[in-house]
Amino acid sequence: MSDGLPGPAPEINSADEWQRLDPLMLLVHPVRELIRFLPALIVVTIAGTASGEAWQLLAVLVPVAIGLARYLTTSYRVSEGRIELRRGLISRHILSTPVDRVRTVDLTSSLIHRVLGLTTLRIGTGTASTSSDEVIDLDGLTAEQARALRESLLGAATGGEEPGPDAATAPVSEELVAIFEPAWLRFAPLTGSGIVIAAAAIGVSAQFLELLGVWDQIDTQDYEALSGPSLPLLVLIPLVLVVAVVVTSALAVVGYLINNWDFRISRRPAGPGGDWHLVRGLFTTRETTLDADRVAGVSLTEPLAVRAMRGGRLSAIVTGLDRSQSGSSTMIPPAPLTTVERAAIAVLGDPEPVHGIVRPHGPAAVRRRWTRALAPTTLLAAMMVALVVTGESKWLLLALLGLPMAAALAADRSRSLGHLLTHSHLVSRSGSMVRRRRVIDVEHVIGWNLRATWFQRRVGLTTLVATTAGGSQAVPVLDIPEQMALEVADQALPGLLSQFLR
Repeated sequence: MSDGLPGPAPEINSADEWQRLDPLMLLVHPVRELIRFLPALIVVTIAGTASGEAWQLLAVLVPVAIGLARYLTTSYRVSEGRIELRRGLISRHILSTPVDRVRTVDLTSSLIHRVLGLTTLRIGTGTASTSSDEVIDLDGLTAEQARALRESLLGAATGGEEPGPDAATAPVSEELVAIFEPAWLRFAPLTGSGIVIAAAAIGVSAQFLELLGVWDQIDTQDYEALSGPSLPLLVLIPLVLVVAVVVTSALAVVGYLINNWDFRISRRPAGPGGDWHLVRGLFTTRETTLDADRVAGVSLTEPLAVRAMRGGRLSAIVTGLDRSQSGSSTMIPPAPLTTVERAAIAVLGDPEPVHGIVRPHGPAAVRRRWTRALAPTTLLAAMMVALVVTGESKWLLLALLGLPMAAALAADRSRSLGHLLTHSHLVSRSGSMVRRRRVIDVEHVIGWNLRATWFQRRVGLTTLVATTAGGSQAVPVLDIPEQMALEVADQALPGLLSQFLR
């Protein structure tokens, strides 16, 4: 792709010339800027119409000019083992990173991108970025160019051979691990995404109705006249709750379909050592490729409601990947637990870390779970009882129901807590409302952190944290006895902590 004309993606270390994105982005950038400036344009248009002049039409040229300038001032190149992105007119900004720091490559295509046959290539390097201006996004490559460049970057990052210009069209062997099934939709209402979507929709609708003055026209007496005695409050409240549950569940299913439609995860090329490739999305499609050499383990998450339906979700522990890029590590959305476990075994290459029984952490850790669950609940219940004794409403005694709920939570957290050390993996399990089983390959562990609060030190417990190279990915083993923590660390990496065992 030279002088703005489409062509094959550049090979690593093969070209020093700056190259522009696809010329079709000349249609995309102005439209984006018009949408961004839409509120200001509406105000200017209203003001111009009131004055009887047409000068406000010139305001449309401003976002169009900005969009054109964005395309003309953006270029990139891949050479000498680095990928660089240059943009900006008045203030020139150049982003540069070595290709051997590439951890993930995402291809994202919005609806307008798909119509034009374009995609956005985003590079994950594990570098913490506080602003979108610090992220390398090549927004405006053809799908073929983006896929060829992705293969080149990942091949160079792992020290493999660089693909040629026909890499995007050459057949690639693929091992399919999981694919979207309609039965997965039953987990959507249990994730809480429907509540978030409903809250956002209600907020926007409320603001819109307020602008129209609808709230000022509502009179509670009108409702009482319409409802009469046939619809008392005790019937209305459950009815509203049922409608809310149905609406949020429907929105959760819609959101799940939009995000995970046509989901598939596979290994390319097939067999051990292949990179992990994920595709999903209805309106905006996203392709994510995880460098297999950087995948240090997995995290199997089971929220309480999803766990009750025998479900879970899976994400990868990727070395050098920052928390801000955690979305790129998602491997399986909420799905049946058998599917999640099968994918986890495929990533780890060993079923023992997934199905193995964890080792408990002893009575001190169990007492700590019961204390942390019951202490605040008991204090709150005592306060409510005291208020009732002084003459307050007896409804406050409902706080006593929190005691058996806290006890059930403590018992479940105690059963969940534990760890397992296999011949090649460290497993940490904890949590109740959200149970997590984290598995990390000991070959990726470069050190240990032992952290203990004052309360943990009093009972001889600590938190053992297995750290990895780069980024913020780490696996904590919660509330483990100090001597046990040292033994686990020494068995996983022999000799590193020997002096502390004497």
